[in-house]
Amino acid sequence: MHLAKRILNVAPSATLALSNQTKALKAKGADVIDLSIGQPDFQTPKTIDEAAIAAIQAGNASFYTAATGIPELKQAISDRIFAQDGVRYPASQIVATTGAKFALYALFQVYLNPGDEVLIPVPYWVSYEEQIKLASGTPHLVMPSEGHKVSVDDLEAARTDKTRALIINSPQNPSGVVYTRTELTLIGNWALQHHILVITDDIYRDLIYNGTTFTAMISINPDIVANTVLISGVSKSYAMTGWRIGYAAGPEKLMQAMATFISHTTSNPAAVSEYAAVAALTRDQQIVETMRQAFEERLNLFYDLLAEIPGFDMGDKPQGAFYLFPNIKRAAQLSHYGTVDDFISALLAETGVAIVPGRAFGMPDHARISYCKDLDSLREAARRIREFVGK
Repeated sequence: MHLAKRILNVAPSATLALSNQTKALKAKGADVIDLSIGQPDFQTPKTIDEAAIAAIQAGNASFYTAATGIPELKQAISDRIFAQDGVRYPASQIVATTGAKFALYALFQVYLNPGDEVLIPVPYWVSYEEQIKLASGTPHLVMPSEGHKVSVDDLEAARTDKTRALIINSPQNPSGVVYTRTELTLIGNWALQHHILVITDDIYRDLIYNGTTFTAMISINPDIVANTVLISGVSKSYAMTGWRIGYAAGPEKLMQAMATFISHTTSNPAAVSEYAAVAALTRDQQIVETMRQAFEERLNLFYDLLAEIPGFDMGDKPQGAFYLFPNIKRAAQLSHYGTVDDFISALLAETGVAIVPGRAFGMPDHARISYCKDLDSLREAARRIREFVGK
C-alpha cells in the first residue's frame, strides 16, 4: 500500500500509544494505575453538562455553525482573555477549533513554508515536532543551558536565517516549569528584534501551584501582542478533554488564513461542545480553583513520595500543569535495566504502573509521570515503584 512521505516521517504519539497499552491491560483484568495520560480525572462540571443538554433540547446543536466558532463562544473567549491578561481581541482575531491541538496544527499549516524552522525548547510536548513536520517545516530543538527553561542566549545560539517561529509552553508539559515575566519579556523582545513569531501554548495557565505567579506573553506590551499567537482551550482547566474545544488568538491576517484552512478541513467544532464551552468560560469559575487546589495537594504529596525512591532525581518541584519529570536513569541502573525505556516497560508489565518515557519529550533519561489520580492511587503507585526499584 502506497503512503505519503509526509506521514512516513511522523512518529506516533507516545503518550496515546502508552495510554492504549494500559487500556488493553485493564481490559484483560490487570490492576493498572495509569499515570501516562494528560487529562484531569474529574468529570466535567454539571453546569457545563446542563448547558450542553439545553443547547440540544433547543435545537441549537443540530446544524452547522460558523467554521471558526459561534459568536457567543468567540465573545466568551475574548472576555476571558481580557479578564485574565488585559488584552481585548475582536472576533476577527479569534478562531475556535476542534481542540487546542488542532489550533496548533492549523497555525503551522498556514504559516510555515518548506524548510522554515521552528524553535522548540526541550523538553517539549510530543506533538509539536510532528505537526511541524506535517506542515513541511523543520523542528529545531533547543536544549536549555540550565534547567528546563530556555534563555535568550540559548535561542540566539539556535537561530538561523530560516527561523520563523518559537514555541513557548508555560506551564510546560512535561516539566511543569513556569516562565517569569522577566524571562518572557526578554524572549518576547528578542523575537521581535529578529521577526520571529512567538506561539504561546497556555493550555495549563490556570493550573499553578504553591504561590507561583503566571504571566502571559501577551500581557507584556502591545508590540509583543502583535507578534504572538495565543493557543489555549477548555480541556485542562474545566475537565473537558472529551469535548474538543480549543482556540487561537492572534494577528488578524494569520487568524483569517486559519479560518480558510479550517473551512476546508474540520469546518466548525461540534456545535454542542461550543455551547458547553461558552458555559465553562462565562459561569462560576470556582470549579477551576477547586481542581487547582486538588492538583496542588497531589503534587506536594506525590513529589515527596517519589523523592524517597532510590535513583529518582526529582529536580525542582513543578510549578504548574499536572506532571512530574524526574531523571530516573539511576533508578534504571539500580534495577539492572540498560535504558530508562526498558525500565518503564518492565515497570508496567510487573507492577501495572504506567508512566511515559522521557525520550518522547526529548530527554531520554527522564520520565513523565502524571498525578491526575486520587491521593490513595498516587500512594499505591509510589509504593509499587519503590518496591520495583528495591527488589
